[in-house]
Amino acid sequence: MKLDLESDQTGFQERQVLRHRGARATSATDNVIEEVPVALVVNGISHAVMMVTPRDLQPFAMGFLLTEGLVAKRSDVFDIEVRQHARSVEIDITIATQEFMQLKQQRRSMAGRSGCGVCGIESLELLDLQPEPIQSPPLHAPGALQPAIAIAASELGQYQDLMRATGGVHAAAWCDAHGNVLRVCEDVGRHNALDKLIGHLALDGEDMWRGFVFMSSRASYELVRKAARMHIPMLATISAPSTLAIDIAAEAGVKLVSFCRQDGCVEYT
Repeated sequence: MKLDLESDQTGFQERQVLRHRGARATSATDNVIEEVPVALVVNGISHAVMMVTPRDLQPFAMGFLLTEGLVAKRSDVFDIEVRQHARSVEIDITIATQEFMQLKQQRRSMAGRSGCGVCGIESLELLDLQPEPIQSPPLHAPGALQPAIAIAASELGQYQDLMRATGGVHAAAWCDAHGNVLRVCEDVGRHNALDKLIGHLALDGEDMWRGFVFMSSRASYELVRKAARMHIPMLATISAPSTLAIDIAAEAGVKLVSFCRQDGCVEYT
């Protein structure tokens, strides 16, 4: 599979605004995050439309296929081609015949919004709320968790280029066991940011049980479920978790840590 991982997309656009300060109003230029519909077309059949920041789109497609359980491994994906249109993007994906036959049997129509990873699902029965236990050894010895979280929390901001430019994106960071930030992906949607990150890791052949994911968002169900599918041993988030995120993490054996700061965190599983 030939991939072009470089993108000429900045991920934001300049817009003219009127900035108010007290009684004064002045014209200014503001950087605004891009959000475009991205259609995922698998073996010629449209599978989903997601609202995505148009950067890292090939890793996004790879990560989406893996974390949604549409393919089992990177080698099941033969080709990913991104087609840019005036106000939208189409990603043509070719996967193995056996995986595609399974996909057609389980096919769902999904119009994904930036705030939710399962919007548009056809029935409750299609929600996968029973993850298999992850096959990953414990990542941290007793007493080593908080130092790793402190390092990740202190380093994340320096890699958030889109956040500094626009103030309107989520970030997903891949950290080693010590908390050192190794890669960061950003997107208007938190689940998209995670898919982009996992796509990069898969394409790089990274062993995902060797590190953890640190996110600038809250911990929601779909983030934990995606991490569990990839056997990532820990998900850490800056904001709060939901009850379903905690329950899924506990069932899968994923360590869930939230309210992560340099001086503390809360461990939920």
